[in-house]
Amino acid sequence: MDDARDDELLTIGAFAARARLSAKALRLYDRMGLLVPDHVDEVTGYRYYRTGQIERARLVALLRQLDMPLAKVAEVVHADGPGAAGLLDAYWAGVEARVAGQRTLADYLRGRLSGRSSEVNGKFVVRTVDVPAQVVISETRHTLAGELPAWIGASLGRLEEAARECGGVTAAPFVVYHAEVSMESDGPAESCVPVADEAAARAWSEERGRAWQSRVRVEPARRLARTRITKAQVAHPQILAAFEAVEEWVAAQGLTMAGPCREVYFADWEASGPEDPVCDIAFPVS
Repeated sequence: MDDARDDELLTIGAFAARARLSAKALRLYDRMGLLVPDHVDEVTGYRYYRTGQIERARLVALLRQLDMPLAKVAEVVHADGPGAAGLLDAYWAGVEARVAGQRTLADYLRGRLSGRSSEVNGKFVVRTVDVPAQVVISETRHTLAGELPAWIGASLGRLEEAARECGGVTAAPFVVYHAEVSMESDGPAESCVPVADEAAARAWSEERGRAWQSRVRVEPARRLARTRITKAQVAHPQILAAFEAVEEWVAAQGLTMAGPCREVYFADWEASGPEDPVCDIAFPVS
């Protein structure tokens, strides 16, 4: 008897009412392959669904209540039980990570708007350091903030590999921000690895560097105002507070900005823990 009820054909309107979905949503799910009608009348084009499809329709609706993108919903509903649960777990872990980051950002902005940001910025120790001229191989890319961490890791990895053919790495890799990188502004950013042999670097660039839009240049000697941050502080918005702390210190010392800001990665990222110092936030000054 249950099988008979599952085989009952329903018009799209009746099915929508039973599944607690709109007809418009059902048409969209049909186009996406999420929930295809059991039968479409060749003459009228009317869609008919079987009652046995109601469970999937409600599953789709519930997943959408989690703000799950339709493409991800399709992966879940087409997977088996354990596989579907695993996909849901992975999606929700990403949601929680994003919300945690947004919560931290909201706390940071609350302090900034209430005038308490100087208290946070004052916790960063800023010093100057003189850095000699360096030959660097680099990649430049226009990238938004969401893509930046993955690009930095991949780009520095490629350049450090290439440095083997250029006399080896001579100093800490760094990333220069030639313009703002945010959710709306795409830089560009330039990843740089200092190398020992300029002639070998230029030969490498001519032979293989073009595939990565890489180049070789001489980074001039600079005086940097810098503060050291931990791996945990590299994430937004803590890193924003570090940049602001250096800028405030430079202004307080009567110094002048003499070039674009940068992040200098002096430690092994993978081997470092959350509280280990890994990066200098720095501004060239004069």
